[in-house]
Amino acid sequence: MISVEQLTVEFGGSPLFDEISFLVNPKDKIALVGKNGAGKTTLLKIFAGKQAPTRGRVTLPKDTTIGYLPQHMIHNEGTTVLQEAEKAFEHITDLQQQIEQLNIELAERTDYESEEYHQLLDKLSHENERLQIIGNGNFYAEIEKTLLGLGFLRSDFERQCSEFSGGWRMRIELAKILLQRPEVLLLDEPTNHLDIESIQWLENFLVTSNSAIVLVSHDRAFIDAVTGRTIEISLGKIYDYNVNYSKYLVLRKERHEQQVRAYENQQKMIQDTEDFIERFRSKATKAVQVQSRIKQLNKIERLEVDLEDNSRLHLKFPPAPRSGSIPVEIEHLSKAYGDKLILDNIGLIINRGEKVAFVGKNGEGKSTLVKCIMSEIEYSGTLKIGHNVKIGYFAQNQASLLDGERTVFETIDYVAVGDIRTKIRDILGAFMFGGEASDKKVKVLSGGERSRLAMIRLLLEPVNLLILDEPTNHLDMRSKDVLKEAIKAFDGTVIVVSHDREFLDGLVTKVYEFGNKKVREHLGGIYEFLQYKKMDSLRDLEISNSLKTAATKEKAVSENKLSYEARKELSRKIRKAEKAVEEVELYISNLEAEIAEMDKMLQLPEKASDTDYIMLYQKKQREMEQKVYEWEILSEEVENLKSEE
Repeated sequence: MISVEQLTVEFGGSPLFDEISFLVNPKDKIALVGKNGAGKTTLLKIFAGKQAPTRGRVTLPKDTTIGYLPQHMIHNEGTTVLQEAEKAFEHITDLQQQIEQLNIELAERTDYESEEYHQLLDKLSHENERLQIIGNGNFYAEIEKTLLGLGFLRSDFERQCSEFSGGWRMRIELAKILLQRPEVLLLDEPTNHLDIESIQWLENFLVTSNSAIVLVSHDRAFIDAVTGRTIEISLGKIYDYNVNYSKYLVLRKERHEQQVRAYENQQKMIQDTEDFIERFRSKATKAVQVQSRIKQLNKIERLEVDLEDNSRLHLKFPPAPRSGSIPVEIEHLSKAYGDKLILDNIGLIINRGEKVAFVGKNGEGKSTLVKCIMSEIEYSGTLKIGHNVKIGYFAQNQASLLDGERTVFETIDYVAVGDIRTKIRDILGAFMFGGEASDKKVKVLSGGERSRLAMIRLLLEPVNLLILDEPTNHLDMRSKDVLKEAIKAFDGTVIVVSHDREFLDGLVTKVYEFGNKKVREHLGGIYEFLQYKKMDSLRDLEISNSLKTAATKEKAVSENKLSYEARKELSRKIRKAEKAVEEVELYISNLEAEIAEMDKMLQLPEKASDTDYIMLYQKKQREMEQKVYEWEILSEEVENLKSEE
């Protein structure tokens, strides 16, 4: 499907890729891996036609459809979420308008025997066939399913895109790309702005997709589940493994060990040769042998190895003062923004030394509760911070508090104390600030680079309660490993807000699930929690993503018991909604019979050329689409009401 031949990309005379070649086959699901700066994003841009190589070529079959999600992009303004998602189907709506225009033209003509009339008929037939091939179904249901899967609420559909943060607007772009069902999907860090539930939905979507997929991601669990082929970019070359990421790591280790042995053998041979040349250079009797060795040395193709300095991969937090036995205690806490209630009468206790995760859909109150703990916002209820608790807090906005005039090195040197000061360069290298990058001024760093720097600074501060809000968004896999090992070795208390399952695995022993304005405690690690949620969902397969939380929520008898009048009113609403569903089902049944009869009539030549009849047939089809969509909405309303019983 995609053929890469002798591809070379150079920046400032240095090769990023050096004559690489490989094929992407139909339905391949490929993970692109390599160090930051290896060229993963560049390769995706070349595939998408956004960047040209220095030499070589990338060829695709004519009319191949490509969907490309970059890490950063300029978003459209002036549309609602639904209107923006509808753009995925512009080719269908354009074709429908063309067909409608052709029908109008035919209806206005009376020259039934003319060549022009028959040409219009042929064109109408051809365009109708095209419409059937590309799909003339109810794409509004597809839009709804995709937006809900990516975490939007129905109430969001009519909101302006400009009201949403950059992360949510990336979700809209992702929805558009998925809805287009392109033959090739190019995804650059698609999970960066998704919560765990949305990641799982995307994972399932991609696993069952017929598209060829090439993706870059630092979420190991995600790429392990989605991809079955791994292409590593290293030192301008590619290494192609027909296995998923976990198996690739094993094979890569074996390959790396072989490379190191070959490199060391070559280095020894080069050193021996150079020693011989140096020893006998001035002896006339050895002149021929010396010249022969010099020629031999010049012909050698020098091996390179992408060496990893494992000494840098171990980092510990400085010793922290001992806190009280309960660092965080919350009772009857509620928080609302205006009329919108976010947290309702919640309570939890976090004990000293516990490492816990806050998970749930975006907008359910995770970051809000963190801000309450940090005393950044007001709330009602009781929130106690324990004795001698010293909080280290990381959030994306922490990066904005760094001094822009200091260099990267100075920023860390300013907070480092004791022996750690001798390892600053190593620490910076482990977090992708190696070499000259450590001398950059903070003010010239990107948002992601500032976030990483803020994380390093936090690692060096003596605290006993760590609160980390999405700490891995801008870290590569190696940096995440450094951070994870440091947190595991940390003897204080940790609260992590994260969507990264692999990062949380083996790190946390308790999960707090946020949803429906409540917080629910789950003992065990992240995969025990996910397994529990999956078991729940088996009982609710027919319920849409937007209703899963409501259908599985905790029904506390004392707090949620409805009064007799409320139950009576709810029953009335359910009966009314069920009646509306029955009426629409009856209408759909009658429409189906009518359309089936019209299908038969269209087999007759006189009806097939009757433009009025064809227009009526198409009108009935559109009416059917609308009624099916209406039935879906009403059916979900019934399920929603029943979940409140």
